Amino acid sequence: MFLSIDAGRCMGHGRCYSVAERLLTDDEEGFVAQRGQTIEVPDGLLADAREAASACPERAISLRAASPSLSGDAGADA
Repeated sequence: MFLSIDAGRCMGHGRCYSVAERLLTDDEEGFVAQRGQTIEVPDGLLADAREAASACPERAISLRAASPSLSGDAGADA
């Protein structure tokens, strides 16, 4: 599973890293440090990833079964 954070939609509410502390961290400006990135979610943190995506009021976080660079359908959410 891969988690992507849209840098253009992220407004720095901090809810994602508050609920998924083992997966996401904050930067010096209060934004999620992984903003603008796609990261692979370790199997043991899938529930955290789902909770982080659900917590984002801007819907800046998406989950995918495959990395967008490897998938033929980069826009499909899991």
